[in-house]
Amino acid sequence: MTEPAASGTHVVVGDDSDRSRFEAHIGSQLAGVLSYADDEETGERTLQHTVVGEAFGGHGVGSALAAFAIGEAREAGRRIVPQCTFVQRWLEKHPDQADVVAHPHKPSTP
Repeated sequence: MTEPAASGTHVVVGDDSDRSRFEAHIGSQLAGVLSYADDEETGERTLQHTVVGEAFGGHGVGSALAAFAIGEAREAGRRIVPQCTFVQRWLEKHPDQADVVAHPHKPSTP
């Protein structure tokens, strides 16, 4: 899927399910990833961490990853748990997408 980023750069996002992560590419370069973990019991997907390459910051890569992950969850009828702080902030800016959130992430206590 191609997401036009805020900067006008086209970000292509896909699911690398073997690595449990969404990958964003700009041209032929890997620009960022959003890792996830699936809970087979509940059907929930925890969105763990977003990493964007230094050279790609400010090009909308993180937002494209978050939007793709939310859209994919909605299409699959899956609920998400936003552990990643970037995804949490993205959802605050896009409250219309909160319908796929199962519950807020609760950090484990030692």
